[in-house]
Amino acid sequence: MRSTFNLKEPKKDGDSLILFSAYFKNEGRKFVYSTGEVINPIDWDFENRQPKNLNGRTAKSDQQRTIKRQLDRYSNFFTDTVNSFKLSNRELLIVDIKDEFDIEFKRTKAISNKFFSVYDSFLYMKKSDFTDEANSETTIKRYEYNKKLLEDFQDHRKKKIHFNQINQSFYNKFIQYCIEEKKHSANTLRRNVGLLKTFLYWALENNHTYKTDFQKFKAPKAQQTDEIALTIDQVEKVFEYDLSKKPKLERVRDLFVFGCVTGLRISNYSKIKKNDIQNGNIKVRDQKNKDKSLEIPLNDFSNYILKKYDYKLPTISTQKFNSYIKDVFEEMEYKDRLKKTIKIGKDLIEKENFFYERISSHTARRSFITIMKNKKIPDKIIMGYTGHRSLEVFNKYYKPNNEDKKDFMQTVWKMKNSPLKKAE
Repeated sequence: MRSTFNLKEPKKDGDSLILFSAYFKNEGRKFVYSTGEVINPIDWDFENRQPKNLNGRTAKSDQQRTIKRQLDRYSNFFTDTVNSFKLSNRELLIVDIKDEFDIEFKRTKAISNKFFSVYDSFLYMKKSDFTDEANSETTIKRYEYNKKLLEDFQDHRKKKIHFNQINQSFYNKFIQYCIEEKKHSANTLRRNVGLLKTFLYWALENNHTYKTDFQKFKAPKAQQTDEIALTIDQVEKVFEYDLSKKPKLERVRDLFVFGCVTGLRISNYSKIKKNDIQNGNIKVRDQKNKDKSLEIPLNDFSNYILKKYDYKLPTISTQKFNSYIKDVFEEMEYKDRLKKTIKIGKDLIEKENFFYERISSHTARRSFITIMKNKKIPDKIIMGYTGHRSLEVFNKYYKPNNEDKKDFMQTVWKMKNSPLKKAE
């Protein structure tokens, strides 16, 4: 009894479903079963009934080999099932082989086609594993956001996400969506790609997928370090801006300024209580790394904001905060255009955004570090406030603007007796 593979639509201009089939002489008819795998007919070897270019070293060849491995599972299982029935001296009928195939493959295919059901199972596992310190509340929220991001991408494409279609083409379109529609920075992209790959590795290990294309997904790199950091004058201007008629924006503005003047992440300062203020210092446990204890001296700004809210700062999700703080800066007419260039594979994507669109909770922390460094505060002191242990990571937050750069240049390269002044 010989099995083979055929394309459902061999003349289709695009991907066609691959079908497994075997002819049953005793019944005089053919058993046909969908593998769930798809391939473009131009990449199919019709003579050998398998994908082409299996020995190449290109990304497409890797994809072809992945499909071939999945097809081998069907043909090998069919052979094993036939041999098993022969050994037990049982007649093998189409209905029997279908039942056996359903038991072996149906669970995988049914769940795999329900991509977000699998993601829910993954989230449940993450939330239940209290022994893993990596599964912090912040990390769980990031996985939840990543799921929402994928759902939004699915709606945008108007095409359901399936495990067997997650390849380089899917990935490139996903990244482009994140940049052009969601306005994500390079840092956000890198983080979300990492979260997606962690989920896909879990799905692979738990037999929800057999595709391994995702292992080669690389997060895009920013070609320019053009993230925004505010000056101390801008922070004061934001702090003094009258938002009394828009209390929601006023609360968000106060939280943002608090981040600018303490260097704390929103996940840390959003949970500050009155008993966290000791001897003129804010003492909190770092929510990102529970091993770190942070101690930040109060200043005029942070002290004022804490007293304004009776030491109970407004609570808001990071996602909503990042949306509302943009409204604050738009209200203040921060509408200069900024250019950002991001590389996806070999392609460069240039995108212009308004200044206010580039503001987020992390802008506050970046501004704190930049302002403190410009004021010649030693790195070791600033790192003690922010909790950074790596100087390399810490320095990525330093974003001097053009005016700062001009001042630094003039401060160092200044003539005592300028010939230009004498000429005047």
